[in-house]
Amino acid sequence: MNMESDSLIKIYTDGACSGNPGPGGWGVFIENSGNVTELSGRDENTTNNRMELKAVIEALKFFTINSKLTIHTDSKYVMDGASRWIINWKKNNWKTAQKKDVKNKDLWIELDNLLNYHDVNWVWVKGHDGIYGNERADYLATSVI
Repeated sequence: MNMESDSLIKIYTDGACSGNPGPGGWGVFIENSGNVTELSGRDENTTNNRMELKAVIEALKFFTINSKLTIHTDSKYVMDGASRWIINWKKNNWKTAQKKDVKNKDLWIELDNLLNYHDVNWVWVKGHDGIYGNERADYLATSVI
């Protein structure tokens, strides 16, 4: 069964890193009622997980009004973190079950604030599997490194 919502706005996000840590990039491919928007950016010294998070954050920041969005990601880290783990992290003051600071806490807090503003449906996609939006997001992320 397809878990996609009836959202007309489809977002594909991806992050990439040359070395981990190393220079990295993020890419976003948005389909909205037949219109396409592409976003990308880079950091000099980062990790792949930070770039995956940054892609989603920048996609959500693009929408300045409350929106119903479907985010397609090949990052289980981002999807599981945003849809499951974040609940306990917030209850535990951004600590893991092992009482350690959540990695990438700054980005998780920023993402949490954005998720409270938008209605987001998460869809996991297999990376490098020929899905156009995912392939395009990957291209955007890797082209800026």
